[in-house]
Amino acid sequence: MDLFGGTISSLENGLSYATLKNKTIANNIANVDTPNYKAKDVSFKQMLNDAQQSSITANRNDVRHFDFSIKQSKPGVYSYENFRARHNGNGVNMDAEQASLAENTIYYNALIDRVNGKLNSLNTVIKGGK
Repeated sequence: MDLFGGTISSLENGLSYATLKNKTIANNIANVDTPNYKAKDVSFKQMLNDAQQSSITANRNDVRHFDFSIKQSKPGVYSYENFRARHNGNGVNMDAEQASLAENTIYYNALIDRVNGKLNSLNTVIKGGK
């Protein structure tokens, strides 16, 4: 039984995405002086395109068989396609990475607030509204 109509699951997927994006940004910042390092990103749009193209379906040869498909829902890390490398071949733009980190932190905190709200609602229901 799903108490919140899939909301907690969606929030969990969003938190997984934000966590992976944060790790990727931190990795880019840590390698800012590494020669020939190519900056990476976590792209929701790319993840969605990959999931639509890499679905697995089952053939039904009886009406009693379930129709199902399995799609990848985990975000992936991708290298930037259009980047400007510095003289040492490094493709990390520190200003862009810091801006992306700030944006992702705000997104992550907003998701945490929503999860807390949902869990507080559940706690209120369990306590009988007190």
